[in-house]
Order: sequence, then C-alpha cells, then structure tokens
Amino acid sequence: MDNIIVSKNSMDSIDPYDIIDSNISFINLLKEEGFTEEFCPDAETSYYVDYYHSQVKNGGFSQFVYNSGWNEELNAIIRDGLEKMQAKEHLAFFNQQASFVDTYDELELAKFLDGDYFGKNPTRHALDNDDFSKITENLIELNAHWLKKQPNLLVLTIEEMFTTAEQLLGKELKRD
Repeated sequence: MDNIIVSKNSMDSIDPYDIIDSNISFINLLKEEGFTEEFCPDAETSYYVDYYHSQVKNGGFSQFVYNSGWNEELNAIIRDGLEKMQAKEHLAFFNQQASFVDTYDELELAKFLDGDYFGKNPTRHALDNDDFSKITENLIELNAHWLKKQPNLLVLTIEEMFTTAEQLLGKELKRD
C-alpha cells in the first residue's frame, strides 16, 4: 500500500487528532480484516508514534516498554517518526529513556517483560520519571501537521475509504 488514507472529515477537522485517528482507524480496519500486505511506511510511522505517545501518556515509559516488548524495529520506526515530525524534545526523551533501558542486561529486561507489570516492580519504577510531563511540544499537533504534508496522503470520503479497503482486501466489508 503506497498511500496514507484518511477521511475528508478528518482532514477538514479543527481537532488535530482527527487525522491521526482516521489513519489509525483505516490501518486497524485492514488489520482486523486480514490484510497481509505491507502498509505505507508513512502511515505506519504516524500510527506507531501515536501508539508510543498514548502508552507513555497513559502509564509512563515503562508501560510502553512493557506493552511493546521493547521491540528494536518498532523503536526505530518511532525514532524516525519523531525525527521526521521535528519532535526534538520527544526524541531526546525517547533516546534518554532508551539509553536507560539499554543498561539492563537481557535477563533483567526479559524478567521485566515476562513478569507482572503491576504490584511491586522496581524496574517499572526505575523506568518512569517526570521528564515526559516537562516536554512542551505537542506531539499530536506535530504528528497531524506532518501527516497533512505527506505527498502520498489520499483524502477520501468514508464510502471511498470502504471501497478502497475492499479493493485492497479483495472482499466486501460490512458497513455498520
């Protein structure tokens, strides 16, 4: 898939999250319906930067590490996305925290990832700090602005999005 596909409504919205959410919704629809091809790298970049942001905002950096399994491929996509979006403070925070995670040996990290996240968990406490809350950049606005500037952005009506999804999947979809 070569394009980022979002709805016209999200493109026209004054809420910057709407375009990010539209991209996420389209990707999730395809995933749920069994899409096996490659997604547009720029669409995935926005998707995973939002995933990272949501995880850290909700539960701290430790939650992102735990829920993502500290996946190097995913981390590279996020780093690249933060750089492309010119989210300098967020990138600095991510790199700072990643350096800390990298001080753990494989056994310690595996114990954290395979263990219980809640309850007494010194690794979880060590991975979290207040630095994220001190970031002044609005990552949602940066992500949305970056998405809107992509040359491969395809803005469609909701019906056209369903039609495109059906073409990509090779099957009809139920519309709720």
